[in-house]
Amino acid sequence: MDCRTAEDVKKIVRDKDVSFIQFWFTDVLGALKSFAVTPSELEEGMSEGMGFDGSSIEGFARIEESDMIAKPDPATFQFVPWRSVDRPVARMFCDILNPDGTPYEGDPRYIFKRLLAKVAQRGYTYYIGPELEYFYFKDNKGTEVIDTGGYFDSRPLDMAGTLRRDTIFALQAMGIQVEYSHHEVAPSQHEIDLRYDEGLRMADKTMTYRLVVKEIANQHGVYATFMPKPIFGQNGSGMHVHQSLFKGNKNAFYDPNDKYNLSDIAKHYIAGLLRHAPEITAVTNQWVNSYKRLVPGYEAPVYVSWARRNRSAMIRVPMYKPGKESATRIEFRSPDPTCNPYLAFAVMLAAGLEGIEKKYELPDPIEEDIFEMNPAERHAHGITDLPGNLYAAILEAEKSELVRKTLGDHVFTKFIANKKIEWDAFRIHVSQFEIERYLPRL
Repeated sequence: MDCRTAEDVKKIVRDKDVSFIQFWFTDVLGALKSFAVTPSELEEGMSEGMGFDGSSIEGFARIEESDMIAKPDPATFQFVPWRSVDRPVARMFCDILNPDGTPYEGDPRYIFKRLLAKVAQRGYTYYIGPELEYFYFKDNKGTEVIDTGGYFDSRPLDMAGTLRRDTIFALQAMGIQVEYSHHEVAPSQHEIDLRYDEGLRMADKTMTYRLVVKEIANQHGVYATFMPKPIFGQNGSGMHVHQSLFKGNKNAFYDPNDKYNLSDIAKHYIAGLLRHAPEITAVTNQWVNSYKRLVPGYEAPVYVSWARRNRSAMIRVPMYKPGKESATRIEFRSPDPTCNPYLAFAVMLAAGLEGIEKKYELPDPIEEDIFEMNPAERHAHGITDLPGNLYAAILEAEKSELVRKTLGDHVFTKFIANKKIEWDAFRIHVSQFEIERYLPRL
């Protein structure tokens, strides 16, 4: 839907007899928050924003400074396709403001916009194409699968084709272009790939995608989850993030004369991600469960390395269309789909830009299977590890100047504090594993 101004929005609301307009935003952890206004309140909402209590939102304001304003971005206006057609419901993403109208430093969307503005000043546009995997289960109380399919399987093993089809229709109705969908490796695991887009638009689309997948699953009487590792012994769900920088219509990552078709900018960008990957992992993989996925043997990257074809590497340069300028990109494979996309995309971009600014040198690619190497071989190749659990990731992030600078002091402090609370809750929990393993013998 082509909306650019508040007047465009108000005209559509009148012409289509819209019943409610949802205002969407996220907390620091990436949970979608929303409230609905009626058309009669839209004029004020578009011009001044709508006030709310920020102290009740995770990572926002303290109770003594709780007044916040949500001001919608008219360019994000879309109808919500699972609501009434006769009296449709629409949504817009919001920027969060202080009472004086200045951007709120705790707003994840603002943090990403702030960095994208700096990139734009240098003449670049940041493009992203995330691949979000997820599971369908019978309900949210367990992990009973709805099919036994594997990678690219069709019926009768893949029984979720109708679910994916209806999800794609809903995404398309919201202006989100889909490239393709398929069954993933694990039973009941699926993926719908979105067409790449400019950074902020793709962050908004990622938030929308996660909600649409869950809503359509609910309509079909099943439960969809983006939990990184819900089933022991099976592959977890990742979010491989394809990235590139363009200057106008030219791909800044492309060099036809390089043996990898990679420009110096692309090489420095990869080197920046490699160097800073451990410290940004707490943001791209933010839950205790995230680290149950980041283990050897299940296709998820564990080691800091890059390659072209090698899927055991953390960063890959896809070779689907070698030598094609527009297709030249890098794929960062460690993030999972439960991150806050505004913050995760921001720290990825910041790490890459740091590599460009400081001209980090890119090591040689590792094309051997890293999972088959012993520690001495990995050391000889200069391969280091990603953090092995949330606490290790927190410690890396906490000492990172890059993460602090990218997130800003407010979000950095709130995020670290929240993750430490989560780790402490996990650390003191006595699990069923411990009962079964230790109680009979100790």
